[in-house]
Amino acid sequence: MTMSRGFRIVAVLTVMMTLAACSPPDAEGVAPAPSSAAARTETAAPAPTPTVQVPVAPAPPPPVQAPSAAPQQLASADLGIDMPVVPVGVQDDGSMEIPVDPAVAGWYRYGPAPADADGTTVLAAHVDSRVYGIGPLSVLRDAQPGQTLQLTDADGAVTSYTVESVTYIPRAELPVDQLFDRDGPRSLVVITCGGEFDEQSRTYSDNVVLVARASS
Repeated sequence: MTMSRGFRIVAVLTVMMTLAACSPPDAEGVAPAPSSAAARTETAAPAPTPTVQVPVAPAPPPPVQAPSAAPQQLASADLGIDMPVVPVGVQDDGSMEIPVDPAVAGWYRYGPAPADADGTTVLAAHVDSRVYGIGPLSVLRDAQPGQTLQLTDADGAVTSYTVESVTYIPRAELPVDQLFDRDGPRSLVVITCGGEFDEQSRTYSDNVVLVARASS
């Protein structure tokens, strides 16, 4: 897949990029600053810290066309998921921002939206938190091929997706360049944390990655 310079993976994430695992927010529950860092994009960022969940490419230049409506709600009757979705950007270290509350998913706003004709809509959320408890995406590991999820956007349009796979991927092996695809079939990727939890570093060993295709 050919990607524009503004959307290339940061230096530490080239080829088989280094991924830091998801970790619950700290007791203060302080969320990352939501958008100012995402706007500064042309210079490669330093390596992510162990508390970063989903490193991604710097934000690309604003598109020429008007952006599609942002997703606002993720739901799945099959999985018992019903959670709000908020737009997120990129932190100073080049990693994707994640809402501090596990009950809220972040949509990578520099990638495709559900209504776009091509590409993958990427959502991510913490699996749990010492402050907020267990989040809705804790059930992600139990998803089965053929089950469905729906994303409702700000225009009220609902896009339905059919699960193709759920995979535990070690944090150092997350294929960011594949998951954040801008040109392939309309898809949904939902990422949370899983695997072994290290109490000392407060990180999980893996990412749980659900891949689903748009049904229409």
